[in-house]
Amino acid sequence: MVARSFFATGRPSRRSDAEKKADQAPYPSNQETRMTQPAARRASSRATPARKTPTAPASQAAEALAARGAAGTTLGPTSRRSSGSAAAKDQPLKEDIRFLGRLLGDVLREQEGAAAFETVETIRQTAVRFRRDGDRQAEQELDRLLKTLSRDQTTSVVRAFSYFSHLANIAEDQHHNRRRRVHALAGSPPQPGSLLRALLSAADEGLSGEALRRFFDAALIVPVLTAHPTEVQRKSILDAQREIARLLAERDAPLTARERERNTTLLRAHVTKLWQTRMLRTTRLMVADEIENALSYYQTTFLREIPALYRELEEDVATVFPRRGARGEPATLPAFFQMGSWIGGDRDGNPFVTAQTLRHAARRQASVILTWYLDEIHALGAELSMSTSLVDVSAELLALAERSPDHSEHRADEPYRRALIGVYARLAATCRELTGEDAGRHAVGPAPAYTSPEDLRADIRIVIDSLAAHHGEALADARLTSLARAIDVFGFHLASIDLRQVSDVHEATVAELLKVAGVEGAYAALSEADKRTLLLRELQQPRLLTLPFHTYGETTASELEIFRAAREVRARYGSRIVRNYIISHTETLSDLLEVMLLQKESGMFRHGTNGGGGAGLDVMVIPLFETIEDLRNAPQIMGDLLALPGFDAVLAAQDNEQEVMLGYSDSNKDGGFLTSNWELYKAELALVDLFERHGVRLRLFHGRGGTVGRGGGPTYQAILSQPPGTVNGQIRLTEQGEIISSKFANPEIGRRNLETIVAATLEATLLPTRNRPKGLEEFEAAMQALSDHAFSAYRNLVYETPGFKDYFFATTPITEIADLNLGSRPASRKLMDKKQRRIEDLRAIPWGFSWGQCRLLLPGWFGFGSAVQRWLDEAGSAKAKAARLATLKRMHKQWPFFANLLSNMDMVLSKADLNVASRYAQLCDDRKLRNAVFSRISAEFTLTGQMLAAITGQSERLADNPLLARSIKNRFPYLDPLNHLQVELLKRFRSGKAGSNDARVRRGIHLSINGIAAGLRNSG
Repeated sequence: MVARSFFATGRPSRRSDAEKKADQAPYPSNQETRMTQPAARRASSRATPARKTPTAPASQAAEALAARGAAGTTLGPTSRRSSGSAAAKDQPLKEDIRFLGRLLGDVLREQEGAAAFETVETIRQTAVRFRRDGDRQAEQELDRLLKTLSRDQTTSVVRAFSYFSHLANIAEDQHHNRRRRVHALAGSPPQPGSLLRALLSAADEGLSGEALRRFFDAALIVPVLTAHPTEVQRKSILDAQREIARLLAERDAPLTARERERNTTLLRAHVTKLWQTRMLRTTRLMVADEIENALSYYQTTFLREIPALYRELEEDVATVFPRRGARGEPATLPAFFQMGSWIGGDRDGNPFVTAQTLRHAARRQASVILTWYLDEIHALGAELSMSTSLVDVSAELLALAERSPDHSEHRADEPYRRALIGVYARLAATCRELTGEDAGRHAVGPAPAYTSPEDLRADIRIVIDSLAAHHGEALADARLTSLARAIDVFGFHLASIDLRQVSDVHEATVAELLKVAGVEGAYAALSEADKRTLLLRELQQPRLLTLPFHTYGETTASELEIFRAAREVRARYGSRIVRNYIISHTETLSDLLEVMLLQKESGMFRHGTNGGGGAGLDVMVIPLFETIEDLRNAPQIMGDLLALPGFDAVLAAQDNEQEVMLGYSDSNKDGGFLTSNWELYKAELALVDLFERHGVRLRLFHGRGGTVGRGGGPTYQAILSQPPGTVNGQIRLTEQGEIISSKFANPEIGRRNLETIVAATLEATLLPTRNRPKGLEEFEAAMQALSDHAFSAYRNLVYETPGFKDYFFATTPITEIADLNLGSRPASRKLMDKKQRRIEDLRAIPWGFSWGQCRLLLPGWFGFGSAVQRWLDEAGSAKAKAARLATLKRMHKQWPFFANLLSNMDMVLSKADLNVASRYAQLCDDRKLRNAVFSRISAEFTLTGQMLAAITGQSERLADNPLLARSIKNRFPYLDPLNHLQVELLKRFRSGKAGSNDARVRRGIHLSINGIAAGLRNSG
């Protein structure tokens, strides 16, 4: 436990002098000092030595890094550090959680009264007894206590536990940052997942600097932010939490008594603000709101941390693989790491995403990045005050200054300022031209707009080169190089917006176009072969199908307009703003050809696919294979595409690359955890083999969610566990739901998460032998057998058990989740109609989210235990069983794919709780159905835990990841009560009694959903 009481029961709301003195005094030092904030940032996440050209192998470079890290302790005071036992290392975290809990308790007493505080504590203590002992008396006490709460009391209690969940997450994130600084200052070896560790590993394997250069020249790594309906935090709450995190980090610096008291006062104020701020939205999000939410992460994290990531990577490469530029600086890496987005372009299931929202998203993105550039240029104008009476400048810089509209005599000898004033004026004109907005600060005079980001970067390069040539390298390094890198990465578009739509909509649109044009009246009824023939013929035709004066149906008109909007924004903001088109539920080659035809109708396809010359797509057409059957068919469909006569011309226009997206969510819902992972693995290998035979570069786009059931889990391990040859330096992956805020709300945590993506991609590409263990064929055969058995068990429960649908809807808050104002996508009408409800019609995201709320997390483990037991039993003799178990143990130790699969499942099992889930089971009124289904789930849960322990040799959950184990354990005291409160609220809401549909009851349910999602941290 983190503390006997996270609210520090028994403490007065006004803290004693002794407590104040304790907070003001330094924490126990263990012969360690603290670090000032600037020093802390420098040491963040790695030991950074003075960069010296190594004279020997990477091992010597590592030694130099470690030595410099140890020497780093002399730089200044360090953050609270502790060594030795795990408990000692976690002590600062415990102190922070207790401190924030005390502040929240003070606020609760102040705002709601002492009685509310005592009620919260009683519920927490009783829930702990129930968890610890499975105490049925405690369960009865909980029932009695929760039933007596009024609606207002229930809401207050739920809010208290929910906010503590959020505050504990902040403390945990801060502790992660603290521990990384401790490792860096101690001179510890680079941590797994760090760029330096990846580079040193590559060097130790004998990789040459030239091979590394080729890797970066061909690399493309793109996290893609999506607006999925499991993000439950308001932006107002996120902003307050960011400020609390900043203030909490301040407490690691040496503060005077007055500074510390002031810090505490400010933290209390922000906790009070949280309490007095509405946690939930009163209306459903609009697409424009989702766009703004995503843009906030650029302003707080991405715009500064991505250039910082490049800088650190270039420094590390220069240390481990020295290759210098013309003037001796580290060689500049290409802009291989970029950002993507679905927000404003993802129409799958969301009729509110239109051509207008695409235009709006593009304009807002341009506004954010141009405003940031303007602010940076303004700051540089203040910083670069150098006078030609003291230092020379380059002729190019003088020419740039002369082109400036600034002719002030006061700055006649300050060419850098005059040059930057000119750059600002041109940027202001660019902003006005692209967004219609004026710059925050008026330009000195008129100037022509930049025609491209490259023109802007060329001007910045002139400033950098002039400084470097005249003893101003340090000045250039301070801000200018990061600005130049940002221009490379973000351009004038900020992030590429993917377009996405389900294949059925494309078919209907094309069918109407063909019918109205008199080409084919029953396109949808044609065979696949006939569709292909017709579509290929139309792609060759120079004429269009679209009739300018015909009024098309609503769907067709909307689809045509989105394609026109895509062409428009590409012309306005550059081709990088829209580069990819995702086709959901791709089942046939014609699904791809239909989108090519729609591009042709909007002027984004040059015909010639069938033997003609000059074929090309402006926007790459990307299939999304989602279900188990679709994954199995993917190689055949892509083979047919690559074999099309003339398609090589299309490929040539897109650098001989083709992207394929793989869906983790639907395949899991369709076939279960084990089978989904295995079918994805096989599909990837088959696609790699296919593309290699055709000489085409494959880029995989992984549609991963937050939960393990939807492909979630640690990104670093997930990338490393990909099949051999499937990463190959290029990867795109989605960042969804509450995962975006947990990864990127804190800038330092955000940079670390971005770093792990790059490090993992580098390792998976350059060290692929790690994914080819000895005996791989035997392992794959075993995995196929396990998958078959797990598929059978999962399908039997979910799709073949009579009444399972009714059990699921009764024992999870699925319908209440649909009613929550989470995202702009409307809830399914069938979901709200009991007669039409089917598991098959549920979207995979709320499916997984609901299982997380009731603490079963079933999509992340069900079927594994019975699959292993059945496979072992099929061996026959005890000796044969032992041999098969030994094979599974070797798979766990030697095969990253299997090890990652078990690790993720272990994490899910550690968060699941049968005692809590049993209370949700009581929501099913049909006792026979309840007992039948829950007993099967319980038995499989127990068996899965037993089989996992037999394979790993670990009797306790997460034995090989004690940090995560402690983190999860620390959440239970405030997570469990939220579940118990949610069950009580669901009972009231569904009872049909007077007042059951009261707004306060509904709000309480929605608050509990928010709090549980925050406590689980990867529930969506």
